[in-house]
Amino acid sequence: MLRDARALLREGSGCDRERSENVEQDSSRAITDSLRAKVFEAIERTEHLVAQVPLDRLNWAPEFSGAGAAPRDFGHLMGHLLDCLAGFCAVFAAGFPAELAELQELRSYPVNQFCSPEEARKGLRMFAGHIDRGFQCCTDGDLARRIATVFVPEGETVLTLLLGNFEHLTNHKYQLFLQLKFSGALVGTKDLYHLRGPAGELRSE
Repeated sequence: MLRDARALLREGSGCDRERSENVEQDSSRAITDSLRAKVFEAIERTEHLVAQVPLDRLNWAPEFSGAGAAPRDFGHLMGHLLDCLAGFCAVFAAGFPAELAELQELRSYPVNQFCSPEEARKGLRMFAGHIDRGFQCCTDGDLARRIATVFVPEGETVLTLLLGNFEHLTNHKYQLFLQLKFSGALVGTKDLYHLRGPAGELRSE
């Protein structure tokens, strides 16, 4: 059964639950766990925004005079959000080819295609599960390892690649938020971000 991003966000990584309370061991994952938390906050809010897309406006896109390429309609934008999550899986597949060999199978999963909110949420949850597994395999030391890419043959660090994919996701999450606003949907700050209270607890709805 696919768990939604909210459940994964609340649970923390599997490594958190399984490892002993060793300060030195925990410190080797401090950055990784913080990054994981931010990624899953973004995924959870993305899934939340997808749920706000009206079913009768999937083909709608805003019109801007003098703009270059036409904006994606809702259906194709949601399909591109799946591509954003696939990027994280590509990094983990390259960084942990033996441990995460199953991620290679995701290459055939359809992304960047028109989809409904239900199809998008199913895909988001599927990718989120694999991303969670990737973070379980990763430590702070792994973040400094270099992986060769098509654009940078000499390699970029795992951290740089994950942050690049995080930026990609947050940019298109904000695009979906703005498109919902332009379409007349009643969305606000709490739909876009996790708001924190005085003790740091999450307050998004």
